[in-house]
Amino acid sequence: MKTKFGGYWLSPLCLGIFLVLAGCSPQQNTLVDSKENWYKGNLHTHSYWSDGDEFPEVIMKWYKDNGYQFVALSDHNIFQEGEKWVSIRQDSVYRNAFQNYLDEYSDSWVFYEEDGDELRVKLKTYEEYAPLYEEKERFIMLPAEEISAGYEGKPLHLNATNLDQLIQPREGGSVVEVLQNNINAVLEQRQESGKPMMVHINHPNFRWAITLEDMIRLKGERFFEVYNGHPAVNNLGDSTRLGYEEMWDFINIAYLEKGQPLLFGLATDDSHSYHEQSSKLANAGRGWVVVRAPELTPGALIQSLEKGDYYASTGVELEEVRYADNLLSIRAKPKDGVTYTLQFIGCKTGEKETVVLKTVSGNEGEFEVADDFQFVRCKIVSSEAQENPVENMKYQQAWTQPVRPNGEPLGN
Repeated sequence: MKTKFGGYWLSPLCLGIFLVLAGCSPQQNTLVDSKENWYKGNLHTHSYWSDGDEFPEVIMKWYKDNGYQFVALSDHNIFQEGEKWVSIRQDSVYRNAFQNYLDEYSDSWVFYEEDGDELRVKLKTYEEYAPLYEEKERFIMLPAEEISAGYEGKPLHLNATNLDQLIQPREGGSVVEVLQNNINAVLEQRQESGKPMMVHINHPNFRWAITLEDMIRLKGERFFEVYNGHPAVNNLGDSTRLGYEEMWDFINIAYLEKGQPLLFGLATDDSHSYHEQSSKLANAGRGWVVVRAPELTPGALIQSLEKGDYYASTGVELEEVRYADNLLSIRAKPKDGVTYTLQFIGCKTGEKETVVLKTVSGNEGEFEVADDFQFVRCKIVSSEAQENPVENMKYQQAWTQPVRPNGEPLGN
């Protein structure tokens, strides 16, 4: 039996989860204890298991070596399980990379076959390679999948993080119905398994597949990518279509009008290419989230993400994100020769779009969120250039999550 809610049929499991997210628990952040642990992570990455061009072990080593504490390796419609072989391209870049892989991990680890110019390699499963890098309070991996569906040629992709088992893409009769059906699939698995997991909408402007109107009609979705490091996803929109940051605010205005929880913004790599660095390639290290949680576990991370206790970044590092007694306080980490601009962006009750409420030139600032505001967030722009940027997004940025007046506190 299913129940119709907001024009969509939801199973009892999904309806129950949606009602909890919508009204039976606080929308705003509150830490489960007073520990100030910040964990950096990437929630969207690809490997040879789908359309990436590197072995998962090598990718995980790169992220751990570069200061990340968690990664979700989210290949398309597949888990890193079972037997899978890949053919290595004859290009010297890829053959040399394979030789480096073989030298690093040895013949006892790498299974491969050569037949003339053909080179095939057996991929390691998640269970095989995860123990190489997982380390308590230093680095964990989150089982993930990019659920890659479509409608009339439009790519409709969602990332499901900390999954218990693979989800086959669900179909539907419209863009919204396909997205909703796949959101429901994740929420159902979460309810049935009792395992903390999350789903987020990927790159809406990729091939202009998902519109603002589509996003507004979704139920039970709490996250989307306000920044994606792939060069083909149109973060900034174009002359007639919204960029992700503008889209984000309009979605939240609509969600609050409908009594839905705020949508939170993620920054991700969506990395596919690991051997060459170029603004035209989907490289690693462009976008991430930094989550405040009491411990480095999937449950603690997802709980904090769902409370909005994190920020998204393309390079800016924050030392403080506080929200208490209606005062939002932000401090960026000072760096020699680097300046910051803080923009407090929000929307008053009854208004239909956000405005820049206050601009601060400096690395710290605060804003009082009065009762007549719907929500306020902060965007931090650095004078420091982002390494290897896409779409002419030259300077490093960070985004805090929107807060509401009289909401539960962020931080201590």
